[in-house]
Amino acid sequence: MSALVATMEMLFTPLWSFEQFRYLCCNFAAYSHRQPDVVQGHANCLDTDTHNDCDLGDDLPQSERLSRGVKNYGCSHYRRRCRILAPCCNEVFDCRHCHNDIKNVNEALPLKCHEISRHLVKRVICSLCSHEQDVQQVCENCGVCMGEYFCSICKFFDDETKKQQYHCDSCGICRGGGRDNFFHCDRCGCCYSNALQSGHPCVEKSMHQNCPVCFEYLFDSLKEVTVLRCGHTMHQDCACKMHTHAQYCCPICSKSVCDMSSVWEQIDREIASTQMPESHNNKRVWILCNDCGATNEVMYHIVAHKCTSCSSYNTRVTRGALNSTSSTSSSS
Repeated sequence: MSALVATMEMLFTPLWSFEQFRYLCCNFAAYSHRQPDVVQGHANCLDTDTHNDCDLGDDLPQSERLSRGVKNYGCSHYRRRCRILAPCCNEVFDCRHCHNDIKNVNEALPLKCHEISRHLVKRVICSLCSHEQDVQQVCENCGVCMGEYFCSICKFFDDETKKQQYHCDSCGICRGGGRDNFFHCDRCGCCYSNALQSGHPCVEKSMHQNCPVCFEYLFDSLKEVTVLRCGHTMHQDCACKMHTHAQYCCPICSKSVCDMSSVWEQIDREIASTQMPESHNNKRVWILCNDCGATNEVMYHIVAHKCTSCSSYNTRVTRGALNSTSSTSSSS
């Protein structure tokens, strides 16, 4: 009976997890990409990747041959008609983000974690004919265009040209949104919207850091990035989450991230309606304003302390509450 139970347990082994299945498929593609029949097995590929476009189409006009399979291949990051051969691990992935998700984010062994540099990719595999070749826009075997947008510097392919991709020489990478809609700020070290060109607070290499909320590197992040009034940067989604939790100060420098004048007026009314006990009538404190950087000696109040220089309540107490007589005596 025990032998039968053991046999049954072997037959009904647990199913693979999603990450195990994706890793197996990716490794299978890596070891078999040189064979004529390449299995389209990457887990990030969409169902449309199974379209039968492998016919070389020798009789098709050049324009139709180039456009075969457009937007039918790719992954959750990009629609493209090729895959990359990672030079670091010699495995095949749909894009560098797919590689990083498997080899860095989801890698169980820390020593095996690594990321791929977009500029080091030298070989690609056509998704239609499975031919391995040097990085180029048109497949040398079947003549299909592997990406409507192609950058030979970044080794970047994308069929969704509505993103208005362009390569910035100063950034050294490709960006989206249209070249005419952005300018490169040399001090900030990144491309900003033209709306900020007339005047924005520059912070040295402000984009070459992690988001202060989610800690993802901002410079080449796929998420939308916003520039705060202080010049620091973070993801737009992270800024919205801060506002949802009533956090209106920059996590880096503590300056107000938006116009808070209406809030200051509300605090004025709150202070006017809140009477302090007589024992605190002569208490004074020194405060530092996070917005303008000024230090002031003001009357102590339990609600908040107003900066006398810029009328901001974004302040912090730097010295404890003192009686006015002792304060005058110590300052003289």
